[in-house]
Amino acid sequence: MKSPLLSLPGAVPAEGVDEGVAAHYGDLFREQRALADGTGFVDLSHRGVLTVSGEDRLSWLHLLLTQHVSDLPPHQATEALVLSAHGHIEHALYLVDDGETVWAHVEPGTQDALIAYLESMKFFYRVEVADRTGDFAVVHLPAGSITEAPEGVVVRETPYGRDLFLPRTDLESYAEKAGPAAGLLAYEALRVEAHRPRLGFETDHRTIPHELGLIGTAVHLQKGCYRGQETVARVQNLGKPPRRLVFLHLDGSEVHLPPHGTEIRLADEGPDGRKIGFVTTSVRHHELGPVALALVKRNVPTDAPLMADTTAAAQEVVVEP
Repeated sequence: MKSPLLSLPGAVPAEGVDEGVAAHYGDLFREQRALADGTGFVDLSHRGVLTVSGEDRLSWLHLLLTQHVSDLPPHQATEALVLSAHGHIEHALYLVDDGETVWAHVEPGTQDALIAYLESMKFFYRVEVADRTGDFAVVHLPAGSITEAPEGVVVRETPYGRDLFLPRTDLESYAEKAGPAAGLLAYEALRVEAHRPRLGFETDHRTIPHELGLIGTAVHLQKGCYRGQETVARVQNLGKPPRRLVFLHLDGSEVHLPPHGTEIRLADEGPDGRKIGFVTTSVRHHELGPVALALVKRNVPTDAPLMADTTAAAQEVVVEP
């Protein structure tokens, strides 16, 4: 869906999976600083929105998700994953229950496959799953924001800010009150700074939760069975994940940022060295300069200088080896 906020002054459309909202509104660093200071908002109306209603909604979701949600209190935000039978991450959900309905937003374009999976698992449970993407838009208010949510709007409150499930018809009028608008690039820069992984960026077809540090945040270790739990328990109790998420400080003299998928090698092995990982998200941060998240092999020394293609990179540990 194309956001009406792309008509705001200076709006430059995002590309790829984030198509439909603004990448920025003409001043990337000003927008970042505004969010870091707790002002403004981010249009995330391209994200999928789904609801689960019915009296069995929490107990049913508890059986399917990696998170403990059977006793989730109303208005308490959480996040959860859907795993494959082999424990690989397939979906990421950002949830809140309003006392009658579970609301979730998900990565753009993933809601259809997720809803199809949930529908296939309903059996005799008293639940109703609905795609609400056409009716509701996600708007993000940064941590520290004093902007009020409209009455009756469902809110997910997290340490990183508030996600509002706003009626799509109210998006333009709300933007006039909640400004200034910040684009997705500013939002992504703060996400990378906070080491927060994103489905489809920090994940590939074989990513398991341990590699991204999601144990305890999106994966609860003290709950009943769910698809992929055997892999989660085995790695947690008996082994180590094959890869780990790292935060990279990139050489600031480079003009271009290494894009998603850029191969990473040990600096002392040169450009022909073996591939030991890849860049997942790279951004320009208003204070830190060019930085990135990346997945590297677990046994890569934590103090080893790296190269992202031809860009020098120093790593910070996110997930312990």
